Amino acid sequence: MPRLLHTADWQIGRYFGQFEPEGAVPLAEARLQVVQTIGALATERQVAAVLVAGDVFDAQGLADKTLRRLFHAISSFPGPWIVIPGNHDAALAEGAWRRALQLGMVPPNVTAVLEPGVVPFPDLGFVVLAAPLTQRHTYADVTQWFGETPTGAGLARIGLAHGAVGDILPSEVDSANPIAPDRAVRAGLDYLALGDWHGTYRVNERTWYSGAPEPDRFKNNDAGNVLIVEVFPGAFPEVTPVRTAQFNWSQIQSDLSMPTDVDVFVANLAAVTACDVVDIEVTGRTDLRGMKRAREALAQAEATARASRLDMSGLRLAPTEADIAELKADGYVGDVLQQLRAEQDGDSEGVSALALRILAETLLDTVGPAP
Repeated sequence: MPRLLHTADWQIGRYFGQFEPEGAVPLAEARLQVVQTIGALATERQVAAVLVAGDVFDAQGLADKTLRRLFHAISSFPGPWIVIPGNHDAALAEGAWRRALQLGMVPPNVTAVLEPGVVPFPDLGFVVLAAPLTQRHTYADVTQWFGETPTGAGLARIGLAHGAVGDILPSEVDSANPIAPDRAVRAGLDYLALGDWHGTYRVNERTWYSGAPEPDRFKNNDAGNVLIVEVFPGAFPEVTPVRTAQFNWSQIQSDLSMPTDVDVFVANLAAVTACDVVDIEVTGRTDLRGMKRAREALAQAEATARASRLDMSGLRLAPTEADIAELKADGYVGDVLQQLRAEQDGDSEGVSALALRILAETLLDTVGPAP
């Protein structure tokens, strides 16, 4: 019985503009590197073929060099790759897939299915019913025809599509393209390989989203996997997620109110590694000592992480009288510090709080590291 590797949503060419260039470039590069990882895994697991359920490319107008690098990465597995366009790389007349084919970039072991149809692999024991997207958004189920299409006896029936399974996924899925949740049963499919949802998700025994093999957003949706699928005609498939991600995306959200909150926050930041992409949001109120510890931990985490985003707009400095004395803010500066301290709670725009933090942090740099 065939063993397949199911993947989707590579988003090659994605630009990570929310990060500084030194973080964004490695994240874009990781999307190409994971294709080589997938090829090596396909060879190691001795799969019959790799199924790619759409959104290989993040956009249509990619540079030829990027396209060539992608197909070079695909050469890491010499067996069949069956690929369909998704909503980001729909099979448009002037799209990325048409251009790659016209320029002769697509290797012979890659079957790019640009029109709905049946792709048989009788020697490998399966047939693929492929439903590529030929436009970015559709409002009819492009898998409807699966149930009306017979295939050869004795071959596993594999569906390959890109879209949103209705009434199951959260509302913020990437595209409008609807797919019936019971399509596999109604169409007599042994397995339905889906793309569009970027996390690994089991719809039912025969229907799965593989998710993106390299995460690209801060969602707790189990992204960063591919699926190894053992197909048994007439029986439920055996599906095994395999981790492929190079980077882990996570959020650190902390509200600092007590000294123990600062301890937990500092400990969480100390656990950040070079394989982490972190989104850090800090809110609450803390004194001078807590602010100094938080700043030092943040600086270390930002230096360690592969990429990071930081939002401290909700964190207010609440200096004690002892703190103000430690800042050595005499005369006019001391008066301003006290005034901002008194005004920050009544300032709905947060201007006083921001000014207080900037002034205190400027003075803080002359005090020395936190004990």
